[in-house]
Amino acid sequence: MENVSNALSNLYKRIREKDQQSVLTFNEYINIAADQPELIFRNIFHHFHDMIHAYVSQGYNEYPDDPESIHYVNYDTSRLFVEESDHPFFADRLFANRLIALASSVYHGSQQNRIYIFEGPHGSGKSTFLNNLLMKFEKYSKTPEGTSYEIVWRLNKERLGRSQEHETHTIINQLRSLVDNTHGAGNTARDNIRLAEKNYLEVPCPSHDHPLLIIPKNNRREMFDSLIKDESFKKKLFNEKKYEWIFRDNPCTICVSLYQTLLDKLESPSEIFDMIFARKYQFNRRLGEGISVFNPGDKSAKARVMTNQILQTQLNALLKDSNRVRYLYSRYAKTNNGIFALMDIKSNNRERFTNLHGIISEGVHKVEDMEENVNSLFLALMNPEDSHMTDTQSFLDRITYIKVPYVLDYNTEVKIYLNAFGEQIRKNFLPKILENFARVIIATRLKPRSEALMEWIGIPENYELYCDNDLHLLKMEIYAGIIPGWLRESDRKSFNARRRKRIIAESEYEGNSGFSGRDSLKIFNEFYDAYSNKDKLINMGMVYNFFKKHHSNLVKFIPYGFLDSLVQLYDYDVLQEVKEALYYYNEERISRDIQNYLYAINFDIDVVEKCIYTGETLEITENFLKSIELRFLGVHAGDEQRELFRKDIQGQYTSTTLTQEIMVEGKNIQNTRVYEALHERYVHNLKEKVLEPFLNNANFRRAVKDYSTDSFKTYDRRIREEVSFLIKNLVEKSGYTEQGAKEVCIYVIDNDLARRFT
Repeated sequence: MENVSNALSNLYKRIREKDQQSVLTFNEYINIAADQPELIFRNIFHHFHDMIHAYVSQGYNEYPDDPESIHYVNYDTSRLFVEESDHPFFADRLFANRLIALASSVYHGSQQNRIYIFEGPHGSGKSTFLNNLLMKFEKYSKTPEGTSYEIVWRLNKERLGRSQEHETHTIINQLRSLVDNTHGAGNTARDNIRLAEKNYLEVPCPSHDHPLLIIPKNNRREMFDSLIKDESFKKKLFNEKKYEWIFRDNPCTICVSLYQTLLDKLESPSEIFDMIFARKYQFNRRLGEGISVFNPGDKSAKARVMTNQILQTQLNALLKDSNRVRYLYSRYAKTNNGIFALMDIKSNNRERFTNLHGIISEGVHKVEDMEENVNSLFLALMNPEDSHMTDTQSFLDRITYIKVPYVLDYNTEVKIYLNAFGEQIRKNFLPKILENFARVIIATRLKPRSEALMEWIGIPENYELYCDNDLHLLKMEIYAGIIPGWLRESDRKSFNARRRKRIIAESEYEGNSGFSGRDSLKIFNEFYDAYSNKDKLINMGMVYNFFKKHHSNLVKFIPYGFLDSLVQLYDYDVLQEVKEALYYYNEERISRDIQNYLYAINFDIDVVEKCIYTGETLEITENFLKSIELRFLGVHAGDEQRELFRKDIQGQYTSTTLTQEIMVEGKNIQNTRVYEALHERYVHNLKEKVLEPFLNNANFRRAVKDYSTDSFKTYDRRIREEVSFLIKNLVEKSGYTEQGAKEVCIYVIDNDLARRFT
């Protein structure tokens, strides 16, 4: 029993200490504001922005030096939507960029009330997204960096003339009588008894007012100017639009009336501020404090006006005035400086949505004859067919739509499969096959024609070996943040920021039809059940046959010719992998050729110069330059093409490489952008020829098949070395298993891919 008593005593002590720590005097709060202004000077919009960036790290840009970048980067949202979630939400690259843009817009804007509607079709995961977002917001609010504060009043009874014992006893006796005669409300009444027995009356602000707002408006600028020592923050505070609320907003009507009443009764403002405290804003979705979520089936509360009659009685007795402070508020007060969310604008939520019109437009709500401030983050989910609910013109100006379509990034679609069926399924697939299955699903979600891509590419048939005529495969790569290596040089150069924005903008109108998320998982389950028990790893032929032959009912949803083009692209990709794995090159020789070329193109023909980079003496002739240029451009490059290429490289070298990167930034020639581009070209063209010695060598194919068996030892040393080198590189560089590496090599040889893509 003694152990139990000690354990409970320690528990009560810790709870009491925690409760005491959560309430600060106004002076303590202002000290924190002076030391950590970034933490204190923020409202719900700042809070939301900071929460997003606390869980989503800085995005990764695959092309950091691209001058035409539109900052469409890869954000990892797993900590926000996947980790610690019972039902993970997988945000593709497009949606992640929309969310980060929304957080930035909310943070940097004027922050007048708006409603942010997340619109998407059934099965797109809207509800899962919002539930996870709110869960992480609530969790973030409990961390030190996510802490925010609200006003709580502790009215000193003795100072306000409530020291007469008989009055105190009268109220306590009334409360005890209420406990004895009221069923179901005993705990609340007992809490009020404990408060009544204290030397102060605690009055929480039902609107969760920001403590800074209790400072009179005309004194705030001067107060903060002397309070804050961080000059950089002070400059932002006084000049940036996102901080206008600090100088513009008023506290709630209850706090204003309390302040004015106390000002009339007390001799100095310091006595008033001694009764003002700041406590941590406890966001709690289940209690509707700070976060309120309404489902369409939730009926509206009968009571439009809320109060606390016991607290009102104590206020009247303490202040000796029944009219000055009226403790009245609405349900919107509970989410002031918090989040008010509607799960689908249907049924009862239609009325709630309509009622928000005045609040969002004016920022106030009428509670009897009092005006209640409402500054909340309003969120809603909506299906496309319900868009007529938002057609009111005066409301449209206050609505921001964020699309939540079906996933359009094949990498994210694969994550959904792995989450549903387990990471272990990967071992049954050859590399790239899962991604290609996802591409088939996503093809059904895209618009049939892309005007932006057609305007850029012009003639899709130029890419018939790598892409479908509708350019869906190209769009998928761009949505995934990849600029394909098979694009022509002229098209890569013309892929400017304007075109990129147009292509990404088309995603706003895609993903509303086609196979839904639920359809996709069902189809994948059928596919996996059909092919996972085969002796071979799941390959591209199985994907093709599943859709083309065995499930013809699905083919009608897939764009015409897409499956054949997908196989073509796969063939090209695996050919490059095999070439990369078989290729061995003399890096030193390549490097010297590039450096000599960059130096030589700055001189006239038929002169002798010593290269300052390699130290080699160069006879700069047309043949010398041509021999290297053909390694950059390929053996079929003509004189005109080489001449244009030479002028372009020479212009880059003189305008950027030499004058900026080398002379200003101090880079080594091998670390410059032009060197890296030439190196990529050089290696690419060398790889094109790497398979030629083996194409007609039957022994090579058999050696691949017999690799890691006793028969492999019968082949001559050269073939054994080449095959071992090939298999080892495919395993280490491209993620194949040994079995998968053998299968893909046989596939490349048997389908004569090297000749097809010459």
